Parts: sequence; structure tokens; C-alpha cells
Amino acid sequence: MRAVRCVDGQPATVEVAPPEGEGVRIKMASAGVCGSDLHMLPLGMLNTFTIGHEFAGWLDDGRPVAIEPIHGCGTCELCLAGDYNRCPVTLTDIAGISRDGGMADEILMWPEAIVPLPSGADARDACLVEPLGIAVHGFRLAGLRGDMRVAVVGGGAVGQTALAVAGLAGCEVAISARHDAQKEAAERLGAVPLTDEPYDIVVEAAGTGSALADAVKKCRPGGKIVILGSYWEPVELPGIEISMKEITLVPSSMYGRHGPTRDMDVAAAVLAQLPELPDAVITHRFPLDAPAEAFATAANRASGAIKVVLEP
Repeated sequence: MRAVRCVDGQPATVEVAPPEGEGVRIKMASAGVCGSDLHMLPLGMLNTFTIGHEFAGWLDDGRPVAIEPIHGCGTCELCLAGDYNRCPVTLTDIAGISRDGGMADEILMWPEAIVPLPSGADARDACLVEPLGIAVHGFRLAGLRGDMRVAVVGGGAVGQTALAVAGLAGCEVAISARHDAQKEAAERLGAVPLTDEPYDIVVEAAGTGSALADAVKKCRPGGKIVILGSYWEPVELPGIEISMKEITLVPSSMYGRHGPTRDMDVAAAVLAQLPELPDAVITHRFPLDAPAEAFATAANRASGAIKVVLEP
């Protein structure tokens, strides 16, 4: 079968043996190129396994599913509390990063990874469940309520999914985006214009020091900043303004479970309730045989790319 792996520092489609052994077999429908993939590839972090941690497909019986790509030990206090994203085992067991991922014709996954898609959600769009899960988790940690005013700094896929989740919760949401395609997508998803009035929650979705500083400026005294962006180098913390405003920083990593409810199941429900989301956020689709073109497009935000997807 086909799989996308790193060859001489570049993503390439290669022939590999179909997966065998225990697990649930998924036929791939869609796999998104994540911003973290773009960072990890040149760092040599994706040299061993099939790439792709944002993916969805169909079970052998035809049921559409998304995938939760992380897997804790299942027995420690963190896992039992639902915080398996914090389990040390998780970093050694992430599909697409530390084991084979979803940019392939098919994959075997542990049963707990399966996220059933509700009616109205298409597997071809359900690679968005993973970035939606990131937004759902961050807002859960922050205690999002529908009466809050929310600003999002960063118009990439995570910023757009944060906009979608907060908007569905009933919040008034504004977004600060650099590129025209990002601004247009945000308008389609119901974003309102930014104002000078401070916001209850500000989402930092760009992963840069300048975005964090901007988020601090936009946050009201006593408000919260939800950090959904990934920092790949040290950033300077605007400490005096954070202290004077008594802002609460809410770092957020991946997704977990709150009581009986997984963040990823909520994310799948959000996708089903927002049929306009895939058309607004998925800007490019490439065949599985064109990963180099897909990654190059995803890296060029000025070209209009938000979420780039590979399909079989």
C-alpha cells in the first residue's frame, strides 16, 4: 500500500507492507497537514514513521470515524482522571509522530482511538476533528461560557477552529488574521470585527512571541489567555502587563476526557453542527501521491492555504 514518509528530508509517497497485527483497521479518507508537521519535518522528527496525526476514514463495515492519535498508559493517575494527554507515555505513542500515522491507504489503530462521526459529518472532512479537539480542550480548561467575548490571534486552522467552537457556544468572536484567505474564512464562520474593548478570553493560536504579546494587550484585566499555538523556540513573556492585569494564562496541550466525555467526541459533534466549516477551512486537497506539493502549499500561507488535506 501507499504511505507518506520522510525521504531525504522531504515528504514522499512510498510503497510499504499493509499493517498487520492487533487493532482496528481504518481505510483513510482524509489526512491534514498540520503546522507542527511543517516544523518537525526539517528537524528530523518524522524520519521513521508514516506521517499524519490529523486523519479520518472508514471502518471495515463502512462506518465513518475520526481518530484520536494519542494514547496514554491507561493506568496512571493522569490517565484515570482523563488527563491522558499529560501522561509521559503519550509522547512515545502518537500516531504520525512516534508511530505510523494516517497519510496512508489504511492504518491499524487501538480501539480507544476511534471517534464515531455523528450524522452530518463526512469522513473526507473529519481530519478537522483533531484541530477542533484542540480548541474544545483549551476552552474547557478556560471555562468558556456563551456570554463571553472572545478574540483569536492567528488565522490558521487552529485559530479558525477556535473561532468555530466559541461561536457555536454562543460567544461573540473576533479574529486577528494576517492573510486575506484567513480573514475571508473567519467572516464565513461568523467572526465580528475586532474592537478596542478588551476581551474576556483571548486565544493565542499563532505560536509566536508577537502573537502572545498581542493577546496580552487584547485581554481584559482578570481575563484569560488560552495558549493553543505551539512554541518551537523560546518566547519573551510580557510579564509586567500580565501581572498588572492579573491575567490567567491557560496552556493547553492536545485533548483529553472530562468525566465520561472526550474532547474529541465533542469536536466531532461540532463538525456535524457546522457544515460550513470544511468549505471555509479546507482550502486545498491533494492526492496521496502528491505530498511534496501538499506540504509546500501548506507552508505558503500567502498562497491562500489554511488547511491542506491529502486524500487517497
